[in-house]
Amino acid sequence: MSAIELDRIDLVLLAELQRAGRQTHAELAERVHLSASACLRRVQRLERDGVIVGYRAEVDPERLGLGLQAFVRVQLKSHDAERIAVFAQQVNAWPEVVACHALTGDMDYLLHVVVGGLEHFSRFLLDKLLAQAEVADVNSSFVLRTVKRAQGLELPTG
Repeated sequence: MSAIELDRIDLVLLAELQRAGRQTHAELAERVHLSASACLRRVQRLERDGVIVGYRAEVDPERLGLGLQAFVRVQLKSHDAERIAVFAQQVNAWPEVVACHALTGDMDYLLHVVVGGLEHFSRFLLDKLLAQAEVADVNSSFVLRTVKRAQGLELPTG
């Protein structure tokens, strides 16, 4: 997938939507100095071109009783297409895994896991992750404190 040509106004729109995604099209148009209809057309084009891939609310996991986060590095037993596909299917079915990245290096995947506590994590690790025949090794690190949260992507200069 290649990069999309974006002009200065597109970049300002994206920056504004990353900053405050719930603003109305009228508010967004005012902030980027466009008419509401021109703003809406541009946002729809960015959505259609796959630059904007969705909208979501930021939720505080602790307020939902999900106070423990961990990063789990996973090594698979082998790397044939079938094992990788089975592992990916399982990971996508587990609600505890909020992100999964394939890696270079000695471990194959990095899972971001969010759970209610140590008991929940233990059940996830033993009953789900380690129960997979594809998994050879795991290494877990618990989050002590979040120093910086994702705040949107750095956008290229227009």
